[in-house]
Amino acid sequence: MEAMTQGGSAAGEEDLVASEYLTFTLGSEEYAIDILKVQEIRGYEPPTLIANAPAFIKGVINLRGTIVPIVDLRIKFNLGKIEYTPFTVVIILNVAGRVIGTVVDSVSDVISLTRAQIRPAPDFSATFDTKYILGLATVDNRMMIVTDIERLMTSADMELIDSAAA
Repeated sequence: MEAMTQGGSAAGEEDLVASEYLTFTLGSEEYAIDILKVQEIRGYEPPTLIANAPAFIKGVINLRGTIVPIVDLRIKFNLGKIEYTPFTVVIILNVAGRVIGTVVDSVSDVISLTRAQIRPAPDFSATFDTKYILGLATVDNRMMIVTDIERLMTSADMELIDSAAA
């Protein structure tokens, strides 16, 4: 009986199970991240600067007693001129047991995607390292880069977040 429950078409059914993603814009591109990694969305307010931090770490904020490093992905991804507008927001993430804020141009909406809807990304590592990309999805003629935000935020080149927050 046990052998029957381990086999079957679980992989095929997995492709049909939808997960929810928060979509946001960085420059002219739209990104999607797992909604379960998002703690909250806040309006942008200038953080407290940290001396000698890399340019993409804007500083830290005090979020109800928790010191949260703020990363501007627009700077990290070299997206040209960075403007802080009334639409600029900070997505507060909970990744790998840490709270991290990321600045984005704007938040779009929450969408449901199945694994079957996420296509493998082509190799365009000149602009974005593909190891952080789960794939590309198209919804209503909008193409989104589905990003593994936890892998990105815990990557070696982001390890400076730990020292900035300490």
